[in-house]
Amino acid sequence: MENETRWEEQTHLVPVWDLPTRLFHWLLVVLVAAAFATAKAGGNAMIYHEWCGSAVLALFLFRLVWGIVGSGPSRFASFLVGPAAVLRYALTLFSRDAGRHLTHNPLGGWSVAAMLLVLFLQAGTGLFANDDIATTGPLYPWVGKALSDRLTGIHLFNQNAIVALVALHIAAVLFHLIYKRENLITPMVSGVKAWQAEAPASAFQKPAWLAALAAIVSAGAVYLLVR
Repeated sequence: MENETRWEEQTHLVPVWDLPTRLFHWLLVVLVAAAFATAKAGGNAMIYHEWCGSAVLALFLFRLVWGIVGSGPSRFASFLVGPAAVLRYALTLFSRDAGRHLTHNPLGGWSVAAMLLVLFLQAGTGLFANDDIATTGPLYPWVGKALSDRLTGIHLFNQNAIVALVALHIAAVLFHLIYKRENLITPMVSGVKAWQAEAPASAFQKPAWLAALAAIVSAGAVYLLVR
């Protein structure tokens, strides 16, 4: 508790997650939940399932672009590190006195990458999938029934990976909140985080038009693909 008090006394609120990154995060939460719900409902709800899948694919493309040209903390280069750094962090995982990270910690960074990859695989295979009843993905005619069945199998199995990674993500957030006394939820809502030193907002921001352009191009690319 004494260490926690000293930390709080030294901190300033600094910008970390920009608005585009926060919107991406919470839209992804809603869309993934809706995709699972509509898949379980089946029937007429499958059209909404397809819409959710297309939207997830557009979000993936946006995050890929924003991870390269976006604000500092949102760039992949700021939180994807090598195996040695991941191992060093893993060895201190249960230490409350271990150094904190402004963005994702080394394990968290790679969990984000894994989540993006499995969601891309899910949305991508969904484009070619079929349910042997009435629903086929928009690109089903490109591959035919045999290959579609194989991709459908991957699509169904990959749900397990998504559930596992979502559960791991929630567990990690609760672990940091309860055990390490580090709130990772509030910064993803407010955009600011308690940190050891002051940092100018301009150091982290990118113009809104750039995010809007990335979103429009991503959505447009998916629309042209599935229409």
